[in-house]
Amino acid sequence: MKYISVAVDGPAGAGKSTISKNVAAQLGFVYIDTGAMYRAAALYAINNGIDIKKEADILIDRLDDIKIEMKNIDGSHHVYLCGEDVSEIIRREDVSAGASSVAVIPEVREKLVAMQKKMAERDNVIMDGRDICSHVLPNAQVKIFLTASSEERARRRYKELLEKGVECDFETIKSDMEVRDKNDSSRAVSPLRVAEDATVVDTTGLDFEQSVRKIRELVENVL
Repeated sequence: MKYISVAVDGPAGAGKSTISKNVAAQLGFVYIDTGAMYRAAALYAINNGIDIKKEADILIDRLDDIKIEMKNIDGSHHVYLCGEDVSEIIRREDVSAGASSVAVIPEVREKLVAMQKKMAERDNVIMDGRDICSHVLPNAQVKIFLTASSEERARRRYKELLEKGVECDFETIKSDMEVRDKNDSSRAVSPLRVAEDATVVDTTGLDFEQSVRKIRELVENVL
């Protein structure tokens, strides 16, 4: 059986996860959040007292011990690390910071990319991340680069944090977003790029439902 793979790339805050997750649920595809996998690897390091920046060699030696699974349970996406549901824990700020450090270790990326490729061999998937179109799923039937202006992405993040009761400053969020964009695009390992055969979808000015509809239409064209 030939499974359908949908690869979604794009900068931080573009809505890749929420949109991809929603489209996957509508079409009955498995949603794979690759960013969550790097967060899980970072959490493994934190839980085991490994300083990611200073002791990368220790983490590399233990890569085979890192078991990550993704499951859709009653319409909700769950991430498991070594059998434990860590869906909420991996959203902590220290884990987020650790994930950025983990993501630049070539051996870790190689390990997680191998996991991601195997996942795509077993199901119809929608997978999002930073280098899915060009590196992880280069033969995906649908390739999408989902983006929005830094102003728009910062506005969405600002609104999200306020709704959670978190005090924040819009200009700081926007500045951090732009720094992250620069880092993601200029890093030596798997930099953020628009794949030549990817369709660019700019969601600036679109609401969530409109964005979901655009992505779903691109997927339905190959079904």
